[in-house]
Amino acid sequence: MDCPMSSPVTIDAIRQAAKAIEGAVLRTPLLPARHLDVLTGTRIFVKYENMQDTNAFKERGALNKLLSLSKAEQSKGVIAMSAGNHAQAVALHAGRLGIPAVIVMPKHTPHVKISATEAYGATVVLAGETVDDAREEADRLAKEHGYTWVHPYDDPWVIAGQGTIALEMLEDQPDLDVLVVPIGGGGMVAGMAIAAKALKPSIEIIGVEAELFPSMHNALAGLDRPIGGNTLAEGIAVRRVGTLTRQIAKDLVDDIIIVSETQIEQAVNAYLTQQKTIAEGAGAAGLAAVMAQPERFKGKQVGLVLCGGNIDPRLLTSIMLRELVRSGNIMSIRCTIPDRPGILGEISTLIGNLGGNILEVSHHRLFLDVPAKGATLDVTVETRGSAHADTIVKALEDKGISVSHLMGSDLHRN
Repeated sequence: MDCPMSSPVTIDAIRQAAKAIEGAVLRTPLLPARHLDVLTGTRIFVKYENMQDTNAFKERGALNKLLSLSKAEQSKGVIAMSAGNHAQAVALHAGRLGIPAVIVMPKHTPHVKISATEAYGATVVLAGETVDDAREEADRLAKEHGYTWVHPYDDPWVIAGQGTIALEMLEDQPDLDVLVVPIGGGGMVAGMAIAAKALKPSIEIIGVEAELFPSMHNALAGLDRPIGGNTLAEGIAVRRVGTLTRQIAKDLVDDIIIVSETQIEQAVNAYLTQQKTIAEGAGAAGLAAVMAQPERFKGKQVGLVLCGGNIDPRLLTSIMLRELVRSGNIMSIRCTIPDRPGILGEISTLIGNLGGNILEVSHHRLFLDVPAKGATLDVTVETRGSAHADTIVKALEDKGISVSHLMGSDLHRN
C-alpha cells in the first residue's frame, strides 16, 4: 500500500484530486435544509453524496487512487477489501478505466452487495467470516499476483479524494461555521479537515462515531471503550482507524460526538420524512449528532455530509415504523376484557369515535393469566400522536378495561 504522494496530505493535493476526478464523479449539491433547521434549531446545509452513481462518497477517493497508478500497476490490476460502498466505488471506476479489479468480501456479505459489485465488472472473492479475515486473504492475493491495494481510508490518494467534499462545500457556502463528518476509518474526516482548515482556519471539524464503534475516539483519547456490535451505521463500523488518518484527526479534528443507535435511527427517519431523501445509517450520523446536541450548534451554520444512501429497503421500512411508535402515531396495546357478546364492537366504536384507526386486532382466550371468563384483545391503532394515544387509553380505562402497552416503552429511551 505504498504511495508516492507525500504525507500528510496537503491542500494542493486535494485541489489536484478535484481536477483529476472532475467530470467522472458528480459534483453533488449542497442545499439548505429548512425542515431540519426547525428540527434542530440551527441552520443546516446538506451535501448530498447519496446522489453519486454508487450512492456514496467513496468514489472520490477510489478514483483518485486509481488515476495515480502507473501503466504497469494498472495492467496488473488492483485489489480492495470491502463489504460495502468502497467495493462498488473501486469496481465502478476500475471498470471504466479498464483496470482489472478484485474485491475481497466476507462470506456472509449480502448477495445484493455482491451482485452490485460484480455488475461493475469486478471479480468478487468471498473469504472468511469477518472483515479482518477478508483483509488477510486480500493481502495474500496482492502479494501472489502483484495487485495494487486500494485501501478504503488509510491512503494519501484516497484521503485527498475525500477532501474534495469540503472544497465543494466551502465554495458553495463559504460562511459555514462547522462541518459535522461521520468517522469510520477516518479517510473522509481527514481529507475534509485538511481542506476546510486550509481554506478557513476558524471552521470547526466535528467527527461523529456510532456508540458501538468509538474507534477514533478511543485512539485519540487513550480510552478503551468496548468496540463491536450490530450497528445500523455499518458503513462506519471500523474496529481500527488508519495510522495516517489518526494523526490527521489528532491535529485537525476539534471534537468527536458519539451517537446511539436510537439517535441514528431518528436521523435516518428525519432525512426521509423531512428532506425526502434516503440515508444509510452512516450517512445520517452527522444529523444524529446535531439532533442529539442541538444546543452545541445553536446559532451556527452547519454543513452535514449525507455520505451514503445504501440501505436495505426492509430495514428502512422498519425504522419508519419504529419512529411512528416512538412518536405515538402507532400504538399497540393489550386490553383485558370480559368475554361477552358485543365487547369487541364497543371497543372498536370507542376508538373510532375518538379518531383512532384500528390497524390490527388479535383476540385471545387461552392466556392463563386471564380469568376463565375473560379474554385479551391486542389492538394496534394509528393515532395523531402521543397525546391522542393517551386520550384513547384513558377512555378505555374509564370504561373499566385494563390496558397495557405491548411495544414502545423501550423505544422512547435514547
